[in-house]
Amino acid sequence: MPIQEDIRKLDRLGISQREIAKRLSISRDSVAKYLSQQDFSPKPQPLAQRPGGSVVARFTPIIDQWLVDDQKRWHKQRHTARRVFDRLVAEHDYPGSYSPVQRYVKQWRAEHRQPAEGYSELDWPAGTIQVDFGQAQALIAGVMTVLHVLIVTFPFSNMRYAQAYRGETAECVCHGLRTIFEHIGAVPPMMVFDNATGIGKRVQDKVIETNLFSAFRLHYRAHSRYCNPASGHEKGSVENAVGFLRRNLMVPEPEAISLAGLNTMLLARCDELAAQDHYRHKVPISQLFAQDLDACLALPGIGFDAVRYEPRKADRRGYIRVEANTYAAGPSFHDRSLTVGIRANTLEILDEHNTPVVTFQRVFGQQPGTIFEPAALLPLLVAKPGSWSHSPVRKHVTDPLRDWLDTAPTPDRRRLLVGLHQAADATDFDTATKAATRLITIGDDPSTPALGMLARRMAQGSEPTGEVVNLGVYDQLTRREATA
Repeated sequence: MPIQEDIRKLDRLGISQREIAKRLSISRDSVAKYLSQQDFSPKPQPLAQRPGGSVVARFTPIIDQWLVDDQKRWHKQRHTARRVFDRLVAEHDYPGSYSPVQRYVKQWRAEHRQPAEGYSELDWPAGTIQVDFGQAQALIAGVMTVLHVLIVTFPFSNMRYAQAYRGETAECVCHGLRTIFEHIGAVPPMMVFDNATGIGKRVQDKVIETNLFSAFRLHYRAHSRYCNPASGHEKGSVENAVGFLRRNLMVPEPEAISLAGLNTMLLARCDELAAQDHYRHKVPISQLFAQDLDACLALPGIGFDAVRYEPRKADRRGYIRVEANTYAAGPSFHDRSLTVGIRANTLEILDEHNTPVVTFQRVFGQQPGTIFEPAALLPLLVAKPGSWSHSPVRKHVTDPLRDWLDTAPTPDRRRLLVGLHQAADATDFDTATKAATRLITIGDDPSTPALGMLARRMAQGSEPTGEVVNLGVYDQLTRREATA
């Protein structure tokens, strides 16, 4: 622009085009061009046409037909530009490269886009939440684990929360929502879900919720709404939050001793993110989140127990089948009618009187072998100590305790198994075996009543220190008495 201004300024002074070109060190053609230009209004830049269109020109009728047919197909099963290229090469001996095909497909789709396509901005009232799951990895107790992360967002304020589970069941959804509700001290009146994921199923236009989630909504007086199939834009806030929280909270993979510890950390990290400014309103998210909380309901006096009870009949070994896995209730429960309480992270077996028998960590997917608690099999070993060498309990016991049981005479083995059973009832299996190992290490007999006393002390955190006691003082007393 400065050169053009100089050209027109010198022209107004009556200087020839040749002299103007000489003074400004430009060509006479440029001087003539700008002097003849009358309209200097800004113009849009024309789209640069890349060469190579002629390579694909004779194949365009074939491509057009494929893309037209695609409009009648399911949106997830249509041609990509790569698939169009591969078919042209395989079926029509296309000699060109991929780039011209990609540009043509992109241009065709832009020209045939429907007016109703695209996304509109949705206005979300305060107090509404969107719920969805995403996957991430974390190091739990030293094991890299694939987790299903429940994401809850408040679109009004862009506040986000996350809780990790090993599955995407109704129990996990209800447990996660309860945890978040109690963390914020309020209940959102409206919950928006992705096509009933984990809490029900869609039959045509109707969503059938699970009994557990219906009871959850009734407990907290909340309402639910479900997005249409293949309509993730209807809950764009949580869709964005899935990737955002995965990048900001799970990179690198977090480490925790337990899943509960990880979830406590996730809530704290999400609270820290509330100090950031809202991407549009340029005020802290926490400030807008206060309006979300004002629009929420009060918590009920009692928290919802997200548990699903199912009846089971134990086989002759005391085993029951739950989902895809086999659990051992114990030999004494063989052929009895039991009840299973299924929660987000645990599985509890109850007897005919609904008294808890044993609790397991819930296993998602299919695990080979029987899932059991070693303490539940100790009574059978007491009755049949000779079966110790082939018992599944043996692999849960480490040396020197295992070696002691392997080599002990049958009466001593039975006596120690009785002591382990009693100590495990008073504390737990791990504490009982640690107490027995401690006694063996210091040279004591682990099959004596001292086992139960030591296990209870260890459970209470008052384990003996094992310091060496100096008995020399008693020798001095003995010498004094002899002298007297």
